[in-house]
Amino acid sequence: MAQRVTVALEDDLDGGPADETVRFGFGGAEYEIDLSKKIAAVFRKKITPFLEHSRKARRGSARGAGRTAASRQRSGDIRAWAKGQGITVSERGRIPASVVEQYQAASTRH
Repeated sequence: MAQRVTVALEDDLDGGPADETVRFGFGGAEYEIDLSKKIAAVFRKKITPFLEHSRKARRGSARGAGRTAASRQRSGDIRAWAKGQGITVSERGRIPASVVEQYQAASTRH
C-alpha cells in the first residue's frame, strides 16, 4: 500500500497559504516563520534598512578555536611536575594559577 504525505505551509501572519519559510536571527536567537510571497517581500523590505547598516556577526561563541597541542603538552608537563612535588591537581580542567606559578618558578631555576 502506498502512502502520500503532503505538507502544506500556512502563513503564520494571516493564516493563508505560505510559499516559503523565512529564517532570521535576533537578540541571539534564531527564528523561522512561514510566509506567503507577498508577506515575505514586505518582511524583507522592512528589514532591509537595518541590514544595510549592520555587520555580520561571527557564529558560535567568542572563545578561540580551542586548545593547541602545545598547550595540552604544557598542561601535561605541569600536572606531572605537580604530582612529583606532591601537589594534588585534577587530571582534567583548569590548573590552579598558584600551581602554574610554582611550576614556572621551578622551571626558571633550572
